[in-house]
Amino acid sequence: MGGTERWEVAPDAGRPQGRACSHLGLLEQSGAPGAAPSAGCRGCAPHGATWVRLRQCVTCGYVGCCDSSPGRHSYGHHARSGHPVAVSLAPDEDWAWCFPDEVFLVRARPDAADPPTGAARY
Repeated sequence: MGGTERWEVAPDAGRPQGRACSHLGLLEQSGAPGAAPSAGCRGCAPHGATWVRLRQCVTCGYVGCCDSSPGRHSYGHHARSGHPVAVSLAPDEDWAWCFPDEVFLVRARPDAADPPTGAARY
């Protein structure tokens, strides 16, 4: 990961205006990951368990399953490590999640009149 893309907090009609993420810099420094690793969720794979979707920790690269998966290993990794941001590795999703700030993050809009690129995918 070696990013040059800019990211922003996604609009959220259910929350007050002005939501912010104090961890955007981490995401912008690391960039978005590539394709999902073939090994899958590091917490599920050793036990033969299944997962729904994979998330990758922006800080260390840990790959864990999403909150819809029985193991919720991405959140568990955040809770143990304190690493704040995970990027979705699903091919049909283009967003990241900041655990402490509880916000979706999407790639910044090149033109403010356009919706965020990940808007239809989170």
